[in-house]
Amino acid sequence: MDSRPHARMSTSESLLERALLEAVERADEVDTVRARLLDAAYEQFCRSGIQRSSMEEVARRADLSRVTLYRKFESKDALVEQVLLREFRRYFDSFLVEIRSARTVSERIVLGFVSSLRAIRTNPLIGGLLDAEPTLFAGSMVSDGRMLVIARQFVARQLRREQKVGAIADTVDIDLTAEMMVRISASFLMVPTALVDLDDDDQLAAIARKFIVPIVEPGG
Repeated sequence: MDSRPHARMSTSESLLERALLEAVERADEVDTVRARLLDAAYEQFCRSGIQRSSMEEVARRADLSRVTLYRKFESKDALVEQVLLREFRRYFDSFLVEIRSARTVSERIVLGFVSSLRAIRTNPLIGGLLDAEPTLFAGSMVSDGRMLVIARQFVARQLRREQKVGAIADTVDIDLTAEMMVRISASFLMVPTALVDLDDDDQLAAIARKFIVPIVEPGG
């Protein structure tokens, strides 16, 4: 019987991760009203902040009724979550294009670490949350773990592709490795340190090579 941590993951947790990721990838692609509301919410949140924005303002900005908004999103929390998840998905899409220039798994890991911090910090909505409403951002990342689940599942998918072609050893626990990578990035975002300049891509790349890349290397 396989006793590795990812093998012990419950069926319900695995299904939850799959459902969440599929929701992020596809939900607004076939629902134009939903996409319109998400666009309006994004604009409203960027302009006024999430806590100071109301559902009525989002509906008005979308030129739709409150009834329509609540039919698509049962609460403000649900709307906020979906707006943030869509921003994560957009980063994932751009990352997959960006890594095409990287020749090795090590280069792709370094690029992923650096680009994820840069993309999140410079995102008009998420970067604004980090500056103006850090508690709200931390809550969305940690309290129910959904954002971490989405990020971990995405990273794990990339690592499994590397493992399948032999770039990462079969002995590497992909789920746990992805968890560690995501938590390291999240900790830098939520609790900045004077020791690391998050605007210095070269310094971030050096940190990734020294501390993150070895996680997937033999003996790491």
